Amino acid sequence: MPETTSTQEVVERAVSQVIESHRSQLQDQLVRRVLEALELEPASPGRGETTAGALLKAVAAIYTGSTQKEILRTLLDNTLHYSGRAALFIVKGNASTGWQGRGFSNNEEIKDFALDITNGIAGRAVQSRTVFTGSAAGMDANFKSRFHTPQDDRAVVLPLLLKDKVAALIYADGGVEPGGPLDAAALELLVVATGAWLEVNALRKQAHKDGQQPEAATAPPPPPVQAAAPSPSSFDPFASHAPQHAAAAVGSAAAFEQPAAVSVSEPPVAESFLEPPAAEAPPAEIPGSSELSPEDADLHRKAQRFARLLVDEIKLYNQSKVAEGREARDLYDRLREDIEKSRATFDKRYGTTVAASAGYFQNELIHNLAEGDPSVLGANFPL
Repeated sequence: MPETTSTQEVVERAVSQVIESHRSQLQDQLVRRVLEALELEPASPGRGETTAGALLKAVAAIYTGSTQKEILRTLLDNTLHYSGRAALFIVKGNASTGWQGRGFSNNEEIKDFALDITNGIAGRAVQSRTVFTGSAAGMDANFKSRFHTPQDDRAVVLPLLLKDKVAALIYADGGVEPGGPLDAAALELLVVATGAWLEVNALRKQAHKDGQQPEAATAPPPPPVQAAAPSPSSFDPFASHAPQHAAAAVGSAAAFEQPAAVSVSEPPVAESFLEPPAAEAPPAEIPGSSELSPEDADLHRKAQRFARLLVDEIKLYNQSKVAEGREARDLYDRLREDIEKSRATFDKRYGTTVAASAGYFQNELIHNLAEGDPSVLGANFPL
């Protein structure tokens, strides 16, 4: 239908301007889900309205956040356009604790509430890592007793995936008053967009951090104990969250303390939660690897990872130029300034080290940016 085609074009154009993501398929996924919401969930007046414009404004608001706490709070604020009540629960292993709630008569009681995720609809959402919609009767008995079931007995549980793991659950329902909204498709779109933006922010911050903290070529290797101990925040997206009901068990062994600037009534959220794991495998191809010391091999691994982060960032902020350059086979001409700035950053850090001769940055440009075809970079690309 012409009207549907026109709507899709508007959505595609708007999403491409709003969303910065290192996942190339995210734009298509967002567009498809917006269109599904328009076709399957007709807009109703007022609070539950689900138009493409409203959804894109919500996504844009999420993408203005620069810290994890800002992003998650904006997500929860916008869930109230598509639900009567919503709450975010942090998942750690087989346990889940409340972070914040919206629309509940007792929002404060959501904080640190221990939610059972071993069964019921919450357990199914965690196990399947997909959105689960069903009867609110399938929720934790303590949750139902404390917060009551929604008027229409419908609820949706949405997993927030970070690095392919369930880091949190978003619970939503229509509220205890009759006629409350519950739009699962719109909520899923917001959660997917939030997860993507959290990962993009982490990638960008890590690249910036690596670029600003050069290693001296003569610096001694770190002690073995420190090198072997990965940062807890590498694996735990809410590492600084210390639930009150678990405080006694954590005691003085807590790995992270609450920042002084964060209110006690608002559990803190870790900021450096998606740093690449410290215990990565060494690069697949290291010149003379059999003759390298462990310290030099580790330096090669870090150089390769840093080169990959720099090229990923070039792709992230120049998606249209990358697509056009691959098509016209002149990527280097279109991205010359960004490429050379990133090359200088890489050389500043690793140009005088044993990893300099391996050509990691050049290899990433060819294999990552140009997808393995040097000719795509153009005739002016310095080989």
